[in-house]
Amino acid sequence: MKKPFLHYLTIGIVLLYLLVPLLGSFLYSFATNWHKTILPEGLTIKWYMELFGDSRFLLSLGRSLIMSLSATLLSLVIMVPAIFSIVLYAPKWEKLIQSIIVMTYAMPGIILAVGLIRAYAGSGVSMILVTIGAYFVGILPYMYQGTRNSLRNIHADSLMEAAEILGASRFIAFLKVIVPSIMSGILVSALLSFSILFGEFVLVNLLVGGSFETVQVYLYQKLNQSGHIASAVVACYFVLVAILTAIMVKATRKKEGSV
Repeated sequence: MKKPFLHYLTIGIVLLYLLVPLLGSFLYSFATNWHKTILPEGLTIKWYMELFGDSRFLLSLGRSLIMSLSATLLSLVIMVPAIFSIVLYAPKWEKLIQSIIVMTYAMPGIILAVGLIRAYAGSGVSMILVTIGAYFVGILPYMYQGTRNSLRNIHADSLMEAAEILGASRFIAFLKVIVPSIMSGILVSALLSFSILFGEFVLVNLLVGGSFETVQVYLYQKLNQSGHIASAVVACYFVLVAILTAIMVKATRKKEGSV
């Protein structure tokens, strides 16, 4: 059955809406001038050379990577076993836990940042660690939902029973049977969480400020100085996310093919 023309038209409009701003930013990052014509008047890599020659950008990129990866890895280590335990051994608490986790969406970043500043200011705890903790809380819904759905799809309770009948302990069964079976869901949740954290601005700007410059803080400062360099930063961000996505997709396909 042929799909109606309206179907393709809708998809085309959505793709244009998503891709045109990104394509415009990408072109502007290579443009010498772009004021009087539809396309750039000239192309250059000057802005990228200037960007990667700036030690501030490289340091901010490293800080963003470290903070985003730290929070994502912390969430993987803590949340995956916790969600597994809740789904299999405490299902009566699942709705309550899910409601509490979803409430994260109801907390605006500015209010959360003000509350954390009042709670930890003067306590001696590094605000960088506080920010990583806030990141951890912020990605709980994504990690919870992705891991929970994966556990439901593989019928984890049946797999655990089979592994325990064969003599495996709960820990070994979880580590060698459950985790490999839900690895695709874990990877997707981790990628989504990392992408969200890498682009986060409000929390890190309010909690740490300009003394600990991340990519988003650097981008905000460059917006008022050079639109070309700001566009180059945006392009680098999307290229990084695209590379990570390709790696995750490839790893997921390998896992699915080996099952």
